[in-house]
Amino acid sequence: MQGYIINLNKVKDEDLIVTIVSKASLDTLYRFYGARHGTINIGFKIDYEIDESSKSSTHRLKDVIHIGFKWINNFKLLRVWQDYLALFHSHLKDAEDLDSFYFELIDKASHAWDKQNPKRVAIESYVKLLEHEGRLHHELNCFLCSLPIQEEVSLIRAFLPTHKECTHTLSISTDVLQELFMNKSTLFMSDKEVDRLWSVLLEGL
Repeated sequence: MQGYIINLNKVKDEDLIVTIVSKASLDTLYRFYGARHGTINIGFKIDYEIDESSKSSTHRLKDVIHIGFKWINNFKLLRVWQDYLALFHSHLKDAEDLDSFYFELIDKASHAWDKQNPKRVAIESYVKLLEHEGRLHHELNCFLCSLPIQEEVSLIRAFLPTHKECTHTLSISTDVLQELFMNKSTLFMSDKEVDRLWSVLLEGL
């Protein structure tokens, strides 16, 4: 099966606990250290098998093949990608069931990552995630004071809308926000606005 690594924890003797988002599940697996094992890291897409023969509650990760991206050697792209993928671990770690949405969302983002500013790809993907989970707030009422928002809107964690006066943060026009929320597009956002929403995104999914 195939999946994306969203977390790594080192344990004894350089062994790893690896958390992977696949199409059907969230897998937390044990990988034994060995010279024959290729390097893996957060954000890598891998093909793998699960060895369920162990008596341990954590099954073993085996037969790992790294499926590389054509941009994998671009450090700037890879760093942003790893920061983005790492957010999925804290968001999904307690999930008992996982549908294919998360794997497909990450997979589509990986194909677009080098086509435009990757922060734009991440923001657009995140809006899709919020909508999928029923957390996208189309109603422009301030999360902090509950009053309607007219022309300028600021977004806080989970892209909750607020008045710029309530949060004293960079605002965007409501038209630009509607484009983002309705069409999942950052086309009309400036790079400065994108950087602001990226910083909000890094607070957690």
